[in-house]
Amino acid sequence: MENNFFVKSHGLGNEYIVLDSEKISFSLSENAIRRICNVNYGIGTDGILLKTLPDKADFGLKIYNPDGSEAEKSGNGLRIFCKFLYDYKFTRSEKFSVETPGGIVMAEIVEEENGKAKTIKIDMGKAIFNNKQIPVDSDEEEFLGQKITAGDKEYEVNCVSVGNPHCVIIKDELNVSEIKKYGPLLENHNLFPNRINVQFAKIISDSLVEILIWERGAGYTLASGSSSCAVASVMVKRKLTDRHLIIKMQGGILTIEIDRNWNISMTGEVREIASGVLSRELISDLELK
Repeated sequence: MENNFFVKSHGLGNEYIVLDSEKISFSLSENAIRRICNVNYGIGTDGILLKTLPDKADFGLKIYNPDGSEAEKSGNGLRIFCKFLYDYKFTRSEKFSVETPGGIVMAEIVEEENGKAKTIKIDMGKAIFNNKQIPVDSDEEEFLGQKITAGDKEYEVNCVSVGNPHCVIIKDELNVSEIKKYGPLLENHNLFPNRINVQFAKIISDSLVEILIWERGAGYTLASGSSSCAVASVMVKRKLTDRHLIIKMQGGILTIEIDRNWNISMTGEVREIASGVLSRELISDLELK
């Protein structure tokens, strides 16, 4: 594998570039992340996945948003990263572990196509409803069904951590322009000093929920694995759906299962878009302020 080699893949339209920390010749600074992610001056992507040396798992992963900030966990990002590891022979096993800032997760290659990983299952860890870092001003153990104001609207929010923080709002109807307008206000609400991911969710049936997503540090996005896990966890917690759910997003669907101990598993497809080597000119530009 050449230095500065990259792979660009998507999970249901949510795209990431994968880099290997041992194979890049530049510092992945905030400026470099922003430049690479920019569609006009870089490659264009929803984020960067950086393969790192692990402490306690088979592989290590750092996840960067296009604004240069770091994410604790990403469901689509994890599936993309696991496809990269399997397709490019970093592992020959169909089951392995990945260490993220949001915890260690187990991965399984469920389906292959022409020797490449197609469908991947990720055990995303536990849903946590009493994370005091989410509603810092709340005296409640669980921040479910609480009302907050964003701009000129009041929303009933349900907060959960699945390794990263989420704010789920149950709606009768979904409107893209609404989440684009109020998503950033909710993301940056003073209740959430570390910012938060936002989902609008509409219950279609006991086993199907449709969602729209505003992602912390990235904005409106077609799909999100951790968002799907968060929505499913809230639905089960509030006894609104079954524990086995299909989450429908604009980019496609994910299958989410929540067990009795609040362990979450997520299954979905990943597809590679392109691979190549970052040019010397781009790398030179990454050092510019």
